[in-house]
Order: sequence, then C-alpha cells, then structure tokens
Amino acid sequence: MTAAPHASTPQTEPQWLSAAEMDTWMNLAQVLMLTPTALDRQLREEAGLPHTHYHILSALSGQPDRAIRMTELARRAGTTTTRLSHAVSALEQRGWVGRRACRTDKRGQIAYLTDAGLAVLEEAAPGHVAEVRRLVFDHLTEDDVRRLGAITGKLLPILNGSPNPSS
Repeated sequence: MTAAPHASTPQTEPQWLSAAEMDTWMNLAQVLMLTPTALDRQLREEAGLPHTHYHILSALSGQPDRAIRMTELARRAGTTTTRLSHAVSALEQRGWVGRRACRTDKRGQIAYLTDAGLAVLEEAAPGHVAEVRRLVFDHLTEDDVRRLGAITGKLLPILNGSPNPSS
C-alpha cells in the first residue's frame, strides 16, 4: 500500500508548503473563516437564530422520526457533546427541540425536533439556501461543484477522526 499524496511522515524538518499549496491554503482558510460568519449573520438577521442552531435543527429534520442520539448529533454538527448540550438546552427553552432517554442505553439521550422547531426551520430555510447559493454555488460551474464535493469528501473523514480516512 502506498502513502497518499502529501501524507505526513515523521521527519526532523517540516515539509513546508509549496507556493501553490500556500496560496490554496490561505484561500481555503479565509473561506473557512468567512463563510460561517456570513451565514450566521444572515440567519440571525432574517430568522433570529444562529447558524449553529440552524445546523442542529437541519440535522434533526433529516433523521427518521426527526430524532438522533446526542453523541451522533454532536458529530454531525462538528462540535463537542458539551457544546451541543448547551445549544440543545437553548433550543429546548424555545420549544424547538426536546430530549428523551435512549431506549437501548439509559445513559444516552435522544434529541428530537418538535413541530415548532420544524416550522422555524421551514421558515428559515429559503433565505439560508439563497445565501448559500449567493456565497458559493452561484460562482461555481457544475464541474467545480463535482470537484469540490470530491475534495471535501476526502478531507471530512480525516477531520472527523476516521481511523481509515482513505476508505
């Protein structure tokens, strides 16, 4: 089995980025910082909720029975269970999300999307999707979208801590 391109290997000197890699990295770093800020601003102004809360509501809406274990929801939301618990508490106070004990594991908790939460999500979604299109997809060709999907598909398993990211 051969190593993936640019795989990190133990060495005494850092493997510095090439000029092309540095330019790409700087662009990506800016996109990663600016996009969530822009999406958060739009959602707060138009729907009165932060992007992280929208993401949680959206993740729940796509699940069977609009419910999922808290640990899995944290993974999908890209956050810790502690941070997720605080966000879910805020959503519970608004009546948009609830929690119940897991039937198969009494220590586990299931988060579920309420009808009120679904209504909030359905109200916020059109503006959010329009902003995602304006910021990202309106500027990409179909081939760009396909390639971006392939690239992010390679990176996500590494960032999610997959034991075998190449598979």
